[in-house]
Amino acid sequence: MPAKKFIVPSIGFALFAIVFFRFVLMGWFALNRAESEFAARNYASAAESFEQAARLLIWRDDLWERAAIAAAQDNDPLHAIALFKKTSTLSEEGWIWLGSSHLSLGDTEAAIAVLNKGLQYFDSSALYSLLAAAYRAQKDWAAERNALENQLRLDIKRADVYTYYRLGLLLTVLDPEQALTNLMFSASLDPEFDPAVQTLRAALNLSSTQPDASQQMVTIGRALGLVQEWDLAIAAFEEAIVIDRENAEAWAWLGEAKQQTGGGGLAELDRAVALDHTSVVVRALRGLYWDRQKKYPQMLAEYLLAARYEPDNPAWQAELGNVHVKRGDLVSALAAYQHAAELAPNESTYWSLLAVFCAENGVDLENVGLPAAQKAVQISPDDPSALDALGWAYLSSGRYASADQVLSGAVKRFPDHWPLHIHLAMTYLAQGNRAAAFDTLLHVQNSDPGGANGGMAEQLLEQYFP
Repeated sequence: MPAKKFIVPSIGFALFAIVFFRFVLMGWFALNRAESEFAARNYASAAESFEQAARLLIWRDDLWERAAIAAAQDNDPLHAIALFKKTSTLSEEGWIWLGSSHLSLGDTEAAIAVLNKGLQYFDSSALYSLLAAAYRAQKDWAAERNALENQLRLDIKRADVYTYYRLGLLLTVLDPEQALTNLMFSASLDPEFDPAVQTLRAALNLSSTQPDASQQMVTIGRALGLVQEWDLAIAAFEEAIVIDRENAEAWAWLGEAKQQTGGGGLAELDRAVALDHTSVVVRALRGLYWDRQKKYPQMLAEYLLAARYEPDNPAWQAELGNVHVKRGDLVSALAAYQHAAELAPNESTYWSLLAVFCAENGVDLENVGLPAAQKAVQISPDDPSALDALGWAYLSSGRYASADQVLSGAVKRFPDHWPLHIHLAMTYLAQGNRAAAFDTLLHVQNSDPGGANGGMAEQLLEQYFP
């Protein structure tokens, strides 16, 4: 009789063991499948399989993290964040993917909180890199600088060249005397950064000679604008205004920078003209503003004032020519371009502008346009813009063979000057050489995607090769 007491428990234990073993086996199958799918980069399936394994192998808390990482790599940040919440601890990789998931959703506050928490456990270069990106999105330049410096501290030998460049950019505003070291180093690692670095280097050197601290920041801000770092340019111009609220140029450039970043800018430009209504810089930047608004009478008024304040500056006459063209007044435009060339008879730029105006608008090519283009090349025979103006003038006047000769030769000498290619293609079309025109336009379109010349080539391809 006593032996019968153990029959039911023994059967129950056996049944439990069978069920438990079955669940464990299913869990291991799910885990093996997940690892295979992850290795094959089938991240959605891998996330599902890791999640199934985590539910079955309940003591494997790490599987929730692996499911979350797979979901993050499948570009499913919401699912990834939900899975990360199911795990009690995260690895360095987990913190990285959790932070990047919040960043991909545009939730920079959450990303910063997550990344800073992760840094309490792991002194990680990758976490600092993501933190720098989050602070950049918030335009917290000082915090971004700190994150980048920590990133370089941990990974100085393997850091991406852009990290050095970006830190150099930040330092141009935050600590100009320290900026060149990182900028020059980035250029030494990758020559593609060299043009921007040289622009910034020249500005930093110039600013260091300027006694006025506010104007120093204006100089730096303008250089940042030239290298298309307009958000940082805003910071520089705002700092210039903090130093001297009466700096009209700083206000005007702040208005320009705000336009470049999608803001208004008119309030700042109005403040600038109120501070110094005779500043040609202020007038020129207001002219640009009205140009973007297509309000050409106001644009004309600004450049007329600039030309009055600096009557010997050919640039204002050239701008007046541009405004008159936009307003459809070709007679006044011709007079303005001619005046610009007269003011600077030894500069090819203004002769080229005069020639291009005549070629574009069919205005007195024989007596004005073609001689102006020839004068430009005579002054600057190695200037691709001058050669392009001459080729275009020949093309517009029907001298196709001469246009072909000039433009073909110039393209060989200056293969990256895309207007030459476009006008050469137009010459081929005029000559009936459609195959050569097609090849040339396709080359420009592929070489300058998203650029103005690439867009022009695309339009011509659609027009002539539908």
